[in-house]
Amino acid sequence: MGKDTGFLELDRRERDYLDPKERLDNYREFIVQPSDEVLSSQASRCMDCGIPYCHNGCPVNNMIPDWNHLVYENDWKNALDVLHSTNNFPEFTGRICPAPCEASCTLNIVDQPVTIKSIECAIVDRGWQEGWVTPQVPEEKTGKSVAVVGSGPAGMACAQQLARAGHSVTLFEKSDRVGGLLRYGIPDFKMEKHLIARRCLQMEAEGVEFRTSKEVGVDVSFKSLEENFDAVILSGGAEDARALSIPGAEMPGVRLAMEFLTQQNKRNAGDVEERAAPRGTLKATGKHVVVIGGGDTGSDCVGTSNRQGAASVTQLEIMPKPPEKEDKAMTWPDWPLKLRTSSSHEEGVDRDWAVLTKRVVGDGETITGLECARVEWVDGQMREIVGSEFTLKADLILLAMGFVGPKKAGLLEQAGVELTDRGNVAADTENYATSAQNVFACGDMRRGQSLVVWAIREGRQCARAVDEALMGATQLPR
Repeated sequence: MGKDTGFLELDRRERDYLDPKERLDNYREFIVQPSDEVLSSQASRCMDCGIPYCHNGCPVNNMIPDWNHLVYENDWKNALDVLHSTNNFPEFTGRICPAPCEASCTLNIVDQPVTIKSIECAIVDRGWQEGWVTPQVPEEKTGKSVAVVGSGPAGMACAQQLARAGHSVTLFEKSDRVGGLLRYGIPDFKMEKHLIARRCLQMEAEGVEFRTSKEVGVDVSFKSLEENFDAVILSGGAEDARALSIPGAEMPGVRLAMEFLTQQNKRNAGDVEERAAPRGTLKATGKHVVVIGGGDTGSDCVGTSNRQGAASVTQLEIMPKPPEKEDKAMTWPDWPLKLRTSSSHEEGVDRDWAVLTKRVVGDGETITGLECARVEWVDGQMREIVGSEFTLKADLILLAMGFVGPKKAGLLEQAGVELTDRGNVAADTENYATSAQNVFACGDMRRGQSLVVWAIREGRQCARAVDEALMGATQLPR
């Protein structure tokens, strides 16, 4: 590496945030990127370790030590080339990926890991600023056509790779804009949507055709895709949200997190209220909000509720409170279980763990509270603690409890593909082929709810499998 002793001389320095007072009145990104000098010094902390476990921790197998070294040498353009060799959209992962690579960093065994995510984001942002990111138009076309159904990160990555291989690619999206959950599930303050639009322009120049507001299985029949394309790829995500099965959960004040987040993202995009909220406005303004679910989606609901001016925000998790720090000797290089506090949590929220929801209180139309009880976990089994019941004041309850798999109506019913026991589309990670001829699947629709970086990996690998199936050989990277 460029500086063998960098990790001995320098402490980890992360990106800064704007003060909450400066960011809670808008939905813009609030990360303050370090200077080039700071980034170079942070890159020098990358150790010359014999086995870079960060490669394993990263689902797309980013060549992290290589581009760290190039940043240290101030060779940003080559760093960008190395970064793009494994990751189509590092500006997405550099903002919203939880960075399992950092958990796997060798330096993390005895110290704080290298700031891999910050450096990754800085490289690609610099590339766009300098005009280094340009369309990669194939020299010749193959004459083969591919339909990609779903424009989330898996579908986008798959479509881009196949277009670069020379295939004619059409990407179908049921929403009015491209991006899937990147567009409507991730708040703008975590990732502004001009980043998606910028990539779409690049992909269009490379030959990808986008058809938005076209839901396959509703507006477009699946049979028509089979008849008009040489291959069809299912990358529609896992959108079947887990329901809350308690008395009162059917009342209007109990809503899905994705409906809440989507509405605000549509407002930010300039949609009028009737278009942003066709089922009626859903806002936290002046309300006591309870978010059920302790993951990233729940955190996004917290940040959005605070920006809308909620009277209070409470986030509940049924699992016990994790430890403040992980036992690295037991967990490294795997993703550790530990308490994680997001920027949204720092903006204001009451968090509670080991809480079971029992009943929504209300008159059938308006909710007023949420009855709960405390639980304990013994040998992996949940047990309610007798006499621990309590009631939270609530005007709005947001369900952020994850997803159980892809929706079955429409697309999957018409496709007739086999499903796994968990309800996902059955396909392996070698060929990505489903039980239907010339139909492939990747991303959350195949593996279940997961991370953006896993979606990009699956999209790239599926593209390689499809290219090989169509042409008999492939030069696309895996």
